[in-house]
Amino acid sequence: MTDAPLRLLFVAPELVPLIKTGGLGDVCGALPPTLQQLGADVRVVLPAYRPVLAALSGASRVVPNLRLPGFPACALLESKLANGIDVLAIDCPELYNRDGGPYQDAGGNDWPDNPQRFGLLARVAALLGGAQSPLDWRPDVIHCNDWQSALAPLYLRFAEGARAASVLTVHNLAFQGVFPLATAARLGLPPQSLGVDGVEYHGQMSFLKAGLVYADRITTVSPTYAAEIQHERLGFGMQGLLVARSSVLTGILNGIDAGEWDPAHDPALAARYGAAELERKADNKLALQRSLGLAPEPRIPLLGLVSRFTHQKGIDLLLAIADELIGAPAQLALLGRGDPALEQGVAALAVRHPRRVGFGRRVDEALAHLIEAGADMFLMPSRFEPCGLNQMYSQRYGTPPVVHATGGLADTVVDCSAATLAAGAATGFTFTEESAGALLQAVRRAIAAYHDPPTWRALQKNGMAKDFSWARSAGEYLAVYREAVNGKS
Repeated sequence: MTDAPLRLLFVAPELVPLIKTGGLGDVCGALPPTLQQLGADVRVVLPAYRPVLAALSGASRVVPNLRLPGFPACALLESKLANGIDVLAIDCPELYNRDGGPYQDAGGNDWPDNPQRFGLLARVAALLGGAQSPLDWRPDVIHCNDWQSALAPLYLRFAEGARAASVLTVHNLAFQGVFPLATAARLGLPPQSLGVDGVEYHGQMSFLKAGLVYADRITTVSPTYAAEIQHERLGFGMQGLLVARSSVLTGILNGIDAGEWDPAHDPALAARYGAAELERKADNKLALQRSLGLAPEPRIPLLGLVSRFTHQKGIDLLLAIADELIGAPAQLALLGRGDPALEQGVAALAVRHPRRVGFGRRVDEALAHLIEAGADMFLMPSRFEPCGLNQMYSQRYGTPPVVHATGGLADTVVDCSAATLAAGAATGFTFTEESAGALLQAVRRAIAAYHDPPTWRALQKNGMAKDFSWARSAGEYLAVYREAVNGKS
């Protein structure tokens, strides 16, 4: 490698500020501009979903007519985001210009043509990284994210001529893009890729497995998760493959957007503050209580949670102990959508305790920010968590988190003990056993610390002093990219 800027094509199934369903959109929105600030030449490619088309209404058509075997005709649009990142949007109305979300319709059902929709994303990304690209700009590395773009390394590997290196980041191994094996032929995958050493997965095909097999380098979103997925419990059937490729697997902790998540400048807060003005959190607590119809009780600990409501996130563990927590006493401020049974359980809890439990049954970014600032502590009882972002937001907002010690939660939260307090390292509370009882014990420890003001203030300030910005992580990615370029097969 020379000292020339590294050219990077970032393949994004979703991208803040254009479209987001979860943390993947945050990562795809925050990492590329940080890489660019460190000297990389970065472009992002994503599908032109309807909201993306609306946001990029002034985009130029740099490739007006792109025809790839097995896919509908499409065009390539180019625009520049306010953060300086060049965006390439794949305009294929037949596949992307529709109501609903990126992956599901308005009723929550997966789009039946998702293999085509994300096969096209991967196919275009691979084209732009190969010798047949219609663009003059050629990347050194294509960085794919999760199953939605994981076919790109396969397409690249079997393309003729010079090609970019490929890196695949696994944000959540549980989502594997599994479809009937016959789908592979419709996506134009070469026959030699269809066996057990390729995309075949228990008689079907897996987009994610393709990326794990063919990518030059693999990353995942925390060091602990990189170790966990090489074992049966969290390997989701891929652990053997990941062990076989462990020499090219790296865990890199996600960062957070320190500009968007900054209590000193956050427009969603009732009162902005820093580590020297933590008393102003009380104003945000009162605003949060009013927003969710909770009793304005300043001395009762208020526990916050912002999450998808799924089994993975441990919402059922919280429901199992919620009545006991409320009797502690404590209040709960809960925000999220997901599994209907879990939503109903939380809604019923709020009905039973109308002044102690507030439930926002929706996705609401402003309220999410207010919960981070107004809650006294933040709950993340996830059964597994590849990285997690809210525990980092919470520490930045002086809101000590209570977390299950798994994945990125274990890598970012230091459990409160006499030793860690004395060392100035303690930032929250962790539990290791995956059970409601262990969660309850951890929350009880947190409540006890809350009622000890010197301890609590030390925890808050320790967390607020930590650096969770993207700069460190982006530097680690640059090292992986250079390894991929130098070691591509």
